[in-house]
Amino acid sequence: MSAFRSFVVKETRHILRDRQTLAVLLALPFVMVLLFGSVLRTDVDGVRTVVVAPPGDALADDLARAVGATTALRLVAVRASEAEVEPLLRAGRADVALVIPTGFARRLAAGRAEVLILSDGINPSYAQTAASYVRAVVLGWAARGGASPVSLTVRMRFNPTLESAHLFVPGLLAFVLTLVSALMTAIALAREKERGTLEVLLVSPLRPVQIVVGKVAPYLALAFVNALTALGVAVAVFGVPVRGSLALLLLATLVFVLASLALGVLIATRVPDQRTAMMGVLLGLLLPTLALTGFIFPVASMPDWLQPVTRVVPATWYLLVARGVMLKGVGLAVLWQEMLVLTGMAAVLLLAASRALADRLR
Repeated sequence: MSAFRSFVVKETRHILRDRQTLAVLLALPFVMVLLFGSVLRTDVDGVRTVVVAPPGDALADDLARAVGATTALRLVAVRASEAEVEPLLRAGRADVALVIPTGFARRLAAGRAEVLILSDGINPSYAQTAASYVRAVVLGWAARGGASPVSLTVRMRFNPTLESAHLFVPGLLAFVLTLVSALMTAIALAREKERGTLEVLLVSPLRPVQIVVGKVAPYLALAFVNALTALGVAVAVFGVPVRGSLALLLLATLVFVLASLALGVLIATRVPDQRTAMMGVLLGLLLPTLALTGFIFPVASMPDWLQPVTRVVPATWYLLVARGVMLKGVGLAVLWQEMLVLTGMAAVLLLAASRALADRLR
């Protein structure tokens, strides 16, 4: 019994001495509950709404004001024609649009008023909720004014059949790339640190930058092959379209993989062993990729304090590009800001990883 007690005490002291692993293990439940407690929401608020109101129609203007007065909808623009709505939906600046036809007041008086609701169908649940909110506002407005019933038509853009695979598969692409790039790189480098083989490179003629490139290049090739495989499965098995430029999607994939690899190197240089590296990637990358990128939960539904945090996760920007290219068919003219941010992140992270590994090798 005394031997067992001594063994337990020894193991406890070993865990307590490993402060980094202990800190990660203690922080993990707090972060998971806080993170998922904040993003796991079924309510939808602040749906970005565009209203097409014909100029000079007082009733159309009154209906547009009614849309802007509700808390569930956030009126972001009022346009004069339906043609002006499509670019806003494609660029991701609006979630739903209410199209009021020309001569709305005359049609309403004749009892044959019709309005059209266009909803971004990439996230089926969110799209249906947004459309139902607009429908409720229109019907409530007509009832309050004593007008004749208004006929409503709902169309789902970019995902008319509301296939959930169209929402999740591009997100899975980002998750798989993070898993292969960051996790495998961090574990491999941490293993070399444990074995002491990383320090052997001190006596080699290679420069730190060359060492970083040599360590990262195999994982870059592996991740890119995995990306092509995942993309092929998405198209062939799940029927997810690639409506835009495949070259742009592959370029964004390459940049995102570089950013993920750099994060893996950074984590590996700051932790003592493989276990801590794995926990660091899980806590710092995989959980944010699942919860904070719009992969599962819409960013617009998250609390205001959490939404800025989503912008520091590289997968957030990659997912915007992937969905934009695959589902909306948009190109660099629309996605240039997302590509610029993603490229800037990759460059900064690669520089930081090179310096961190160079410091480790000195």
